[in-house]
Amino acid sequence: MIYASDLDQTLIYSQPPERAELLGERIMIAELIDGKVRSYMSASTYERLQALMNELIFIPVTTRTIEQYRRIHLISQMLKPKYAVTSNGGNVLVDGQVDVEWRDFVRSRVRETSTPVEDILPVMQDVLHQDWVISSSWCDELFFSHIVERDRMPLKEMNDLSAQLQGRGWRTSIQGRKVYIVPEAVSKGGAVSHLQKVLGGRKIVASGDSLLDQSLLDVADFAIAPGHGELFRQEQMGQSGNYRFTEESGIFAADHITMFVQSTHTEHKKLLAKESS
Repeated sequence: MIYASDLDQTLIYSQPPERAELLGERIMIAELIDGKVRSYMSASTYERLQALMNELIFIPVTTRTIEQYRRIHLISQMLKPKYAVTSNGGNVLVDGQVDVEWRDFVRSRVRETSTPVEDILPVMQDVLHQDWVISSSWCDELFFSHIVERDRMPLKEMNDLSAQLQGRGWRTSIQGRKVYIVPEAVSKGGAVSHLQKVLGGRKIVASGDSLLDQSLLDVADFAIAPGHGELFRQEQMGQSGNYRFTEESGIFAADHITMFVQSTHTEHKKLLAKESS
């Protein structure tokens, strides 16, 4: 099997210092920036991932840029999976190196299916004003990431902008203090489907928490989402894609997710053994 998972708010989490101190050995440092802790992972999740990687193919799938993914040393350097998806599906790494063929394919599809970025910028800037947008980044020359003051964000204007951009081949996702604006052709599901073909059509179990993870969960044979985030909020409003959700929220939702992956893989092995006998 393949286990393809989002990282931030699915497997790794930021924690306030006092909370991290309280949790102690129950969590591990996942990422450092200039010597300061940026994110953690549940120790149980890490141990279960280590064990699972002896049984299946683990593929981290993140909206982060290549550089930002490599910063998560607990995954990129310690677990060291052979395959990783970054840039929301815009890049695939194989043994840490960019798959140039996939990179070029995605950029070609963006040119074919989305309004050019220079035409999107003025539309976007009409709404994303400096009085509530802290910073903006053009990530891996593929999509926009904006850090915002969430409580000052004009919801009606953002909903109108989202609808307008959708008609031009771009989609919007709001995750905490970040607003992502991404071409439709740049998707996690597309990249994982590509790797599924490369790996011989293996079954996929997937996890993720946000609207940008929806394409990933939708291409999976088995999917689970944590009991928090955009997808969970949609579920509460009756708008979900009928996903399975963890009862736990926060950093230990990852324990429930990886236990689900473990049990799903075990059942799949039993089924294969029964079919071959």
